[in-house]
Amino acid sequence: MLLPNILLTGQLYDGYDEEYDCPILDEDRVVDELENQMSEGGVIVDYHGCDFFPERWFHIVFVLKTDNSILYKRLENRGYNEKKLKDNIQCEIFQVLHEEALASYKEEIVHQLPSNKPEDLEDNINQILKWIEHWVKDHSS
Repeated sequence: MLLPNILLTGQLYDGYDEEYDCPILDEDRVVDELENQMSEGGVIVDYHGCDFFPERWFHIVFVLKTDNSILYKRLENRGYNEKKLKDNIQCEIFQVLHEEALASYKEEIVHQLPSNKPEDLEDNINQILKWIEHWVKDHSS
């Protein structure tokens, strides 16, 4: 489940941030909207933050980590304005999302994965698929 798609189609935003040129997420409405789907299980959530998602929703959390020079070029190619670009790079330098995940969930379920080159994507998918296989095997009875 790609949260940005649900955010925009479900009208789950609460205004627009002109400085960052993006919608402002209404976190309470997002959680309310996803509660039934998440309680059924088998859902993968893809989003750039996690501190507002309830811990009970997740068995594992993956945080992607990118080298700053690579991230800078990616964000620049997306057309991010200077402030948004600078703030995103600072978040990566200080590992804000990783720290947020560690503060929000049990440390043993939080894992960092590299996201620097195309091969990393394939490796990450394979690692996640292996984890899913093991989890299903361990929890099916």
